[in-house]
Amino acid sequence: MSRTEAKHRARVGIARLRSLIAGLLALVAAATVTACTPGDDQPGIVVTTNILGDVTREIVGDEADVTVLMKPNADPHSFGLSAVQAAELEQADLVVYNGLGLEENVLRHVEAARESGVATFAAGEAADPLTFHTAGDGGPEGEEEQPDPHFWTDPDRVRKVTGLIADQVIDHVDGVDADTIRANADRYAKQLTDLTTRMETSFGRVPADRRALVTNHHVFGYLADRFGFRVIGAVIPSGTTLASPSSSDLRSLTEAMQRAGVRTVFADSSQPKRLAEVLRTEMGGGVRVVELFSESLTAKGEGADTYLRMMRANTTAMVTGLTGD
Repeated sequence: MSRTEAKHRARVGIARLRSLIAGLLALVAAATVTACTPGDDQPGIVVTTNILGDVTREIVGDEADVTVLMKPNADPHSFGLSAVQAAELEQADLVVYNGLGLEENVLRHVEAARESGVATFAAGEAADPLTFHTAGDGGPEGEEEQPDPHFWTDPDRVRKVTGLIADQVIDHVDGVDADTIRANADRYAKQLTDLTTRMETSFGRVPADRRALVTNHHVFGYLADRFGFRVIGAVIPSGTTLASPSSSDLRSLTEAMQRAGVRTVFADSSQPKRLAEVLRTEMGGGVRVVELFSESLTAKGEGADTYLRMMRANTTAMVTGLTGD
């Protein structure tokens, strides 16, 4: 083969390769547009967390498409978005998110959607948020007060948010039937009222001297406030799982548990239990680590695939863990 023929073949090969790459890029672009476009021309609602996603779907029913960004068993503090999911936010009719700093890697995308003109609703900010204290860099003297994003551990606050989400859907999502949205919201609110009653009855079995909670991180402040528990402390002295405890944090928590006679630690099922196990070691054994579904729903059939099932399962586990039944 002459040098001229070799060069010709090389040029042909490069041209074919470029054509193939261009075709692949076109297919990817088409798939991205398809993924970002709601089916059947229905209006689209995007929800960040799977707990709020379940609540929103109960309210919306078949009136609009609801896309939930957070997968089952994920951590709301650390999950991120793909490029397609970020695009979905900016094409939505309404974005429902928790706020109060919960979705730490997603909030900038929510802000971008808001700036592009998308209606957004921060459920946590509308739920009469509580605050909690965390130790700053200077120890107890540097304590900081932060908003608590975990409002869903109080079903009464979820009931309030249910009505507000219904308002947002009716106001911002074209084509939905307002009467259907209201009926769905009222039906679900009744179920939430029944949940509160069930939790009150179950927690009534826990003696006053055992109504003390220690968790992996600060997540049950709203439940404690609503149902009369004391929060002794958290293994991670923060409202986020992305923080980590110091040796002095663990020592302070150990001493507080010993003073209160607490021997049970509740750990989120979606998070490693290593830190709770460390606390067990610090106290010389005899500490029970009980798993709860505190920040994420599970996949179907795994015990907490809806908000209602999650709260029922947690109530049973907490009563058993605190009474020794």
